[in-house]
Amino acid sequence: MKNIKVLGTGCRNCQTTYELIRKAAEEKGVAVELEKVEDLGQIMSYGVMSTPGVVVDGKVVHAGGVPDRKKVDSWL
Repeated sequence: MKNIKVLGTGCRNCQTTYELIRKAAEEKGVAVELEKVEDLGQIMSYGVMSTPGVVVDGKVVHAGGVPDRKKVDSWL
């Protein structure tokens, strides 16, 4: 099971990114532990300066803007 964190303060792009990942995982039948991280201190601890950020299994794979579906699929 993949652990995926969406880093962001709750803006629309952060919410869209969360839903995009959730839906893609569901459609592919991939089990993920999906979590929103809205605490600014935790976000900064990953070195992410622009949100939304995405962390997969402890590694930052995206920062800033909504990722496209192809990129999301590659994480799954």
